[in-house]
Amino acid sequence: MKSYACVTGADRGLGYELVKVLLEDGYIVFAGQYNKEWRLLDELSTEYPDRLHIVELDVSNDESVKTAAEFIRSKTDRIDVLINNSAISGNHEPTIFDQLDFDEMIRVFNVNCLGATRVTNALIQLIVNSDKKLIMNISSEAGSIGTCYRKGWFAYCTSKAALNMQSAIVHNNIRELGGQVILIHPGWMKSWLTGEYHDEAPLTPDIPAGKLIEIIRDPEQYKGERPAFIDYEGNKWEF
Repeated sequence: MKSYACVTGADRGLGYELVKVLLEDGYIVFAGQYNKEWRLLDELSTEYPDRLHIVELDVSNDESVKTAAEFIRSKTDRIDVLINNSAISGNHEPTIFDQLDFDEMIRVFNVNCLGATRVTNALIQLIVNSDKKLIMNISSEAGSIGTCYRKGWFAYCTSKAALNMQSAIVHNNIRELGGQVILIHPGWMKSWLTGEYHDEAPLTPDIPAGKLIEIIRDPEQYKGERPAFIDYEGNKWEF
């Protein structure tokens, strides 16, 4: 039986590596592409021409999400795994004593939280049509209120905390149907999260991606009344 997955923010970094491991695991993958100038997905499509569908997708835009969902529905009647990975960072430096850029905070919130809500909402019927019914939202330890230590990072931290709440609400809707939501803290990775490449992190994205495919293969151990909030190695995090 064919298995279907959708990954947002799949152009590069963790999203791209997740697409790779899902394809290696036999999935048919709908990969959300934000910028056509980033060519990694196009190169990958030559290796998996029948199982990789590149979908133009800006999760911050209602019409883009609607059009992407219509395309996916034209190809399948179910999505077994949805991975909401798209994220941006915002300025980490200002504290409450500095001038804050609220327009930037709204943009970050729109991508990191509402983006996942838009995509989930657009694909929810396909998700509940599947047997697996798994939604994996890429969150962060920065979204944990209970372990918060920062004095800045307003946009990123609050958007990830909001993503955690959105995930809990979605989980309440689908768990009675046999579905589940898993929140993932993927670790500190080398990434383009701020729009520029940061090489100082200890992890390359392929490392958490390789661990996350194991969680995707066996998500039953994380089922419960609340969505699981874990790191990429399966350790529990505090909301």
